[in-house]
Amino acid sequence: MPPRGDVRAAVRFAESHGEWIAARLRRVPKRIEFRPGAIALVRGAPHPIVWQASARAVPVIAPHPDGGMMILVGGDPRHTPRRVQDFLRREAARDLEQAVTRHSRTLGVRARSITLRDQRTRWGSCTAAGRLNFSWRLIMAPPAVLDYLAAHEVCHLREMNHSERFWALVYNLCPGTDEAEAWLKAHGASLHRYGVGGDSDDAGAETGEAVRPAV
Repeated sequence: MPPRGDVRAAVRFAESHGEWIAARLRRVPKRIEFRPGAIALVRGAPHPIVWQASARAVPVIAPHPDGGMMILVGGDPRHTPRRVQDFLRREAARDLEQAVTRHSRTLGVRARSITLRDQRTRWGSCTAAGRLNFSWRLIMAPPAVLDYLAAHEVCHLREMNHSERFWALVYNLCPGTDEAEAWLKAHGASLHRYGVGGDSDDAGAETGEAVRPAV
């Protein structure tokens, strides 16, 4: 229900659409916490989470003995989920900063700040004051998807709308826009099943982690 929604209307909807709601709840993927043995996505690729007593508490990406890459973490295993999530947020901050800087220079614009959130209703946003907000979960998507979202929001620094001029700028910066949007439509919702539970930000919440003051 929206924050300012009518509770009575919501109850009536739930009562009259019970079977529809139940069917969709059964389709919700099982939540995957960042615990040892779980598989996390990093830049679109699966990475097993491996805990080792001899490893550092701060997670790192390292080659897996069986091939591919893994997230290696040590320290108290009870803290593994939070440490892995914090690690992914840092990786997202780095990738988004690089992408925003590159696209901003191309357009000759400047962002006031970049902030990471865990919002469920949008992957990115741009305020009238030039502040860019992104979901940290983009680090789990393929790099081309993260790059598209960065280009999309940077273009809003020039065009605060979705006009033809805006989309012309987006396609110029990111020729793979259609493919990125198709990926998000098909797989974006599944990224919300990963991670530590109970810490998603509301789309309009004034919460988040500032990456840096300006581009």
